[in-house]
Amino acid sequence: MLVNHQERRPIVELLYFLEIGERLAHKCATAQAAMAPTSKMRQFLKGQAKQEAFHATLFQTAGRWIAPRYRNRPTTLQPFEEYSTLVTDTLNRKDFYESLLAEQVILESLGEAILSKIEDGLQKRHAPFRRLRKILLYQEAAHHGFGERVLEQAMANDRLTKEELNEKAVPYLELSHAMILGLKDLFEEIEEDPRDYLAIQQQFLPPWLVTTT
Repeated sequence: MLVNHQERRPIVELLYFLEIGERLAHKCATAQAAMAPTSKMRQFLKGQAKQEAFHATLFQTAGRWIAPRYRNRPTTLQPFEEYSTLVTDTLNRKDFYESLLAEQVILESLGEAILSKIEDGLQKRHAPFRRLRKILLYQEAAHHGFGERVLEQAMANDRLTKEELNEKAVPYLELSHAMILGLKDLFEEIEEDPRDYLAIQQQFLPPWLVTTT
């Protein structure tokens, strides 16, 4: 069995965290597609929105398979809710570039960190669905890369500056760190250190994004 009895609750709660993250990403990509300045960007974002919806369903299904009767949710979701509120405000202001920073760059980097760590564990357990897992990781990396490229091009074209992006990033980075540290008890139950996830997230962030952690 891939998941023992003691691991089921924390893993299902972690999957739920990933699920709601993907649902926020779907909402964001859908809105971004309507405000993107080029048809190529719009096409990519429409594809991303579909992929994020599939990812959310995948995590939901995995959670139900691991523990069909478990219905509790993590109680430490306030940082995520605050993050979602910030993203929604950004979308309502139609700030395309800030939305890319918040979703594709910062939120996706956090998702990549979690998924890469999970993938390490699944490989050690010789888990099934390896091809599906690889596709998921590839798509997440593509979404993240898209956001970085668009922002770097915008800086190159003097539409915004690195300083402006770094200033806008502060609350998103703080909340993304709070999300992980808020799940500290879950990680400890599966013998994981949440600081490892933050260190991996740091590796996924672009070099022009200055952080204090």
